[in-house]
Amino acid sequence: MKEDITPGPRLRLRLLAAAVAALVLGLTGAESTYATPTDPGCPAAEIFATDNTAIITDPDDPRLSTRLTRFDHEVRAIIRAHGARPRSSTLLDGVFWSEELRQATYERSRAFDVERVGRDGLRHLAGVIAKEYDQEAVLTFRCLPRTSPETDAVEIEVPGVGASGLREALVADPEAREKLGGGSVTLDGRLVLVAPVADLPLARRFTAALGADWNEAQVRYGDREFVS
Repeated sequence: MKEDITPGPRLRLRLLAAAVAALVLGLTGAESTYATPTDPGCPAAEIFATDNTAIITDPDDPRLSTRLTRFDHEVRAIIRAHGARPRSSTLLDGVFWSEELRQATYERSRAFDVERVGRDGLRHLAGVIAKEYDQEAVLTFRCLPRTSPETDAVEIEVPGVGASGLREALVADPEAREKLGGGSVTLDGRLVLVAPVADLPLARRFTAALGADWNEAQVRYGDREFVS
């Protein structure tokens, strides 16, 4: 699913080299603070990040061809330096709606799987990334049981979707533009949406409009946060 080496508002995501000691202690914490997802395929946490600061409106822009290889190595180093454990990362093609521009925007990003990190540590890591790469916000997602009091979001993955199809569906659906904001697609054609639990019916309808089969969708529950 992941390759090892851009739903809500537009994700503009980044990092800051951190200063260690007390920060490492705050990140690792007690073992009981780590997320314990019920889905064995779901990592304890994910960080959706990019080093892009430009607004890209042309889907053929050459900047969308980058594999973010150096960025991948840098983020992994940051994660390790703060006592957490990086796993695999996935290259994403993001499509987001800009209300200001009244058109779709595009972004290459990576989703990083992170283990041995608690809620506060994940928030700190995302803040480090946001500052280092001059991002407005970095999206995090912690896998949690559906019944957890902290669960407020879903992460949806469904195959059979391309970036161009995502753009067309987003442009055609005002409610999805307003509430979901956009989504991302992996290089092998899997839609990735992170949305509030309350918007799950909308996400399902939107997925159907994309021509994807909801019966093949993976829905994971957890806690999302945009960290600036």
